[in-house]
Amino acid sequence: MFYLASRSPRRTQLLSRLGVPFQALDLEVAEVRDPAESAAAYVQRVAADKAQAGLARVAADAEAVVLGADTEVVLDDRVFGKPVDAAAAAAMLRTLAGRSHTVITVVALAAHGRQAQVTVASEVTFAPMTAAEIGAYVATGEPMGKAGAYAIQGDGERYIRHLSGSYSGVMGLPLQQTAELLRAFGVTGAARGRPVAANLSMDKGE
Repeated sequence: MFYLASRSPRRTQLLSRLGVPFQALDLEVAEVRDPAESAAAYVQRVAADKAQAGLARVAADAEAVVLGADTEVVLDDRVFGKPVDAAAAAAMLRTLAGRSHTVITVVALAAHGRQAQVTVASEVTFAPMTAAEIGAYVATGEPMGKAGAYAIQGDGERYIRHLSGSYSGVMGLPLQQTAELLRAFGVTGAARGRPVAANLSMDKGE
């Protein structure tokens, strides 16, 4: 059985496009960057931790393959996670506005006795934003729960001047690279993938 170790609706929607049936696991993994970790190493570790936590949750399934992923916004080696409140979201957007930053998404697969991962880095350039624009965008609520306090697939796209890399990767799951990784693990499916309803709650994670 193929599992997605995430409660992110965006990742669920994206993974469904690949036509591989899967079951979503609701889990939480600590996302705390060690001071000695580079930004890329941090994202790689968290994605792998999610996949391994999911595999532990379904340990009874000998054929289990679990996908874990993590996406972070990085600027000047600072990792912009999810804002804790509106003020934090506004502060993030003020920092990102008018500048280019990197969005790192890591996809990790774990099975019994096997693991692999792929890293996709995309460059995103924000247009300058006025204080009024930032306030209005934050007021929509969209920045909450989003790394870097924006959603490229939502109203945040209007402020994106340039993207070099993977659009779906910035959303949270780079589809082309994910599809290649799944094929390498022998995970395929002809039908349109849909999450299988199940209550395999562990904690939350994205």
